[in-house]
Amino acid sequence: MTSYKPSIAITMGDPSGVGPEIIVKSLNDKNIYDNCSPFVVGDLKILKRALNVTNIDLELNSITNPEEAKSQYGTIDIIDLDLVSEDLPWGQVSPEAGNAAFRYLERAIQYANEGKIQGICTAPLNKEALHKAGHIYPGHTEILAELTNTKDFAMMLSAPALRVIHVTTHIGLLDAIHKINAERQYTVIKLAHETLQKAGIESPRIAVCGINPHAGENGLFGHGEEEEKIVPAIEKAQAEGINVQGPLPADTLFFRARRGDFDIVVAQYHDQGHGPIKVLGLEAGVNITVGLPTIRTSVDHGTAFDIAGKNIADEQSLKEALRMAVELAPKKKA
Repeated sequence: MTSYKPSIAITMGDPSGVGPEIIVKSLNDKNIYDNCSPFVVGDLKILKRALNVTNIDLELNSITNPEEAKSQYGTIDIIDLDLVSEDLPWGQVSPEAGNAAFRYLERAIQYANEGKIQGICTAPLNKEALHKAGHIYPGHTEILAELTNTKDFAMMLSAPALRVIHVTTHIGLLDAIHKINAERQYTVIKLAHETLQKAGIESPRIAVCGINPHAGENGLFGHGEEEEKIVPAIEKAQAEGINVQGPLPADTLFFRARRGDFDIVVAQYHDQGHGPIKVLGLEAGVNITVGLPTIRTSVDHGTAFDIAGKNIADEQSLKEALRMAVELAPKKKA
């Protein structure tokens, strides 16, 4: 009996960027197929062009649904949406490419909603191209949330030996502190708990960062933010049996988490959580959206138009994103 391998849809992202190159480079690694059944949602002609650019000798297998995938090393299975012209320029913003990036993701979300896949791994899209195509979203996360009718979601970052989930993300620091409240805090704690449980950790050890230095130190720093915005959520989660501690001083918490004391850290704002992950290496970081019907992971870099089509792009972040998609995908028995 073979072991269970989750089906992972890899969306091509902006076809003018480095997405196609890093996809074929990643799927040229036999180890990828040992742990999952990957297939690409994109344009076959663009993937073929990427193979030529990278001098990689792999076959392309056009399929119409995930169940048809061969999932064998040496063959890239692809859902060919045939949306862009063969002579689409590398490294240029275009509505054609922006619309294609949206449609690739839309199709992957369809498969997720139908229960046909266990994860989505996204190559980067370009926001300007997306907007020129009439798809006005800040990025992948908001598209995913809308098309899956998801209200409660959060950004998780992962690097070797460290996972971080965020209460707030892309807003200014003063706005973040204002927006943090006990309800959102509890939601994020619960998302962290449920995500890691689905990944096979029976009782995830969750640690929550304070907002102020030394987590407020009993009112010495700040204006009681920890007691108002964090403590009630922790107490509520603990009453439900969730293994959560805090608020704890952020300056020592990340060291403790990487040492192995905790499975995940709840960060209160963008830089509090992103900083420690980035220190561990940009190539090792993975962006994860939790709370969706399926796990979604992404490279932690952009479309890199300046090097697209030049066989320079490094695929390590995408390979790490694929590995994390497998790790966080719901576990099943064969």
